[in-house]
Amino acid sequence: MGEDVQRLPPHVQQRILRLQQVQRSLQEILYQRQQLELELTEVENALRELDNLPEDAAIYKSIGTLLIRSEKSKVLEELNDRKEIINMRLTVLGKQEERLRGQLKDLQEKLKQELGAET
Repeated sequence: MGEDVQRLPPHVQQRILRLQQVQRSLQEILYQRQQLELELTEVENALRELDNLPEDAAIYKSIGTLLIRSEKSKVLEELNDRKEIINMRLTVLGKQEERLRGQLKDLQEKLKQELGAET
């Protein structure tokens, strides 16, 4: 395949390289989104569990390899803050994904036209 690509005009080679870059970027965005969605699920599960506990329940949170006792209200606040940050990041990643998918589609169409003209 490498030899075939070298026979193409330089502008087509550049477009193929750009297409590959966009594909890699999209894969990275999708991976990041998946990781954030998993973290969001964990945060939401923790919030649900905390809602079922009395206010004076002993709550421990993990800090590195330690478990530290904390107040329920502080843990709830931290988890809600984390949930908000995750949701904002997911929104940003969604917009980036949409933009990259548009670029990918555009590049694919241009390459299809250019390669069709080459044959």
